[in-house]
Amino acid sequence: MPSRRHVLLIAALFAFAVTAMPQPDRLNIPIVASYQIKVADSVLQVDFADGPLDLPKDVLLAHIQAAASAVATYYGRFPVPRARLLLIPVPGRHGILQGTTWGDMHGFPGFTRIRMGEHTNAADLAADWTTTHELVHMAFPSLPDDGNGIDQHWMEEGLATYIEPIARVMTGELAAQKIWSDMVRDMPKGEPGPGDQGLDHTHTWGRTYWGGALFCLVADVEIRRETQNRKGLQDALRAIVAAGGAIDQDWDLPRTLAIGDQATGTHVLTNQYNEWKDKPVTVDLPRLWSELGVTPGPDGIRFASNAPLANVREAITKPEGPVIPAALINRKEQGP
Repeated sequence: MPSRRHVLLIAALFAFAVTAMPQPDRLNIPIVASYQIKVADSVLQVDFADGPLDLPKDVLLAHIQAAASAVATYYGRFPVPRARLLLIPVPGRHGILQGTTWGDMHGFPGFTRIRMGEHTNAADLAADWTTTHELVHMAFPSLPDDGNGIDQHWMEEGLATYIEPIARVMTGELAAQKIWSDMVRDMPKGEPGPGDQGLDHTHTWGRTYWGGALFCLVADVEIRRETQNRKGLQDALRAIVAAGGAIDQDWDLPRTLAIGDQATGTHVLTNQYNEWKDKPVTVDLPRLWSELGVTPGPDGIRFASNAPLANVREAITKPEGPVIPAALINRKEQGP
């Protein structure tokens, strides 16, 4: 059985909710085509469930390849040696409707299920972030929910929310100006509200996704500040994956963060978690944007190259090493 589930709601959400859905080991889903994508030393198996799709499979596979390449580029490798993505068409709909990722499913360390509308078009794919977001989930251990009000899925969802656009800038899919503009717009959603009891105890949609992303942004900047921009959150997360910390492992968060801290030679992650876990912490976002050289305006944002942390902003989205390509290596059609 899977260690935990991620449920991603991609509609216009005003409240955080989890919809119970049957797990894939309990579904009898006919597969009409199966493909294998090579990503560095890993293989991602892509299976298409039976159902109509307007877009050709080659177009959809290219989109999945781009997502896998972005994840591998950020982490320096694909996080698990074998993974499976099951794409399920939904008749009469359009767009990416929902994504869910599990660990340790039927011999695959990572398993992602994507529900896609029949009438999804090229513009929908260009706007999609769900595929990359879900594959990022494979690059972090499954965290516990102790049933006593402590739920650390904010870290899993926050990481995926923060890393997904950064990884896509690294591969050239997105522009840096676009994602910093989005952060200026969206990071305030992660700030604590009335009655907040810290990230471990406050399970609203905003705190889970954007509170977690805000934690990652602040940690990234602080690691780079302490190391004179020699290390960042990326180095911590790569070290966690290198130590075996992928989705098929059940680790506690302090252990995981300690590995990341060791890789950066700091205590940023551990200290920040201890501060944020059980009390509300508000971030002075206008000051942070100013330090990073991100200047909001009526026509979007401008970058100030002379800002104190402009080099930090640039380093966050700069790839370390070449972009890692993902290539189709095998296909098997099983139906029309």
